[in-house]
Amino acid sequence: MEIRELQQRLDAFARERDWERYHTPKNLAMALAGEVGELLEVFQWLTPEESADVMNHPERAEAVSHEMADVLAYLLRLADVLDLDIAQALREKMELNALKYPAPAARDGDGA
Repeated sequence: MEIRELQQRLDAFARERDWERYHTPKNLAMALAGEVGELLEVFQWLTPEESADVMNHPERAEAVSHEMADVLAYLLRLADVLDLDIAQALREKMELNALKYPAPAARDGDGA
């Protein structure tokens, strides 16, 4: 499913429930932050090894899946409300990052 189709389905979902009045940029950004917090909660107190293995534990895997879906939904909804082409924004940011963090320098530990 394409990003635009996902956004259209999220918009229809909100309209069917008369939620678009709540879907202001501020509210969507705050909801996005809350969902990221819920995703972080899944990983809280796990060791690096446990966090790398999280998808091998059904309950944790389901929580990660659901929280990541919530994060994506709010991010896509926010982009739609702001009339931002999120795919284009990502492409542009990737190009900027490629310039900022050239592969040879990044491999030497100078990148993020």
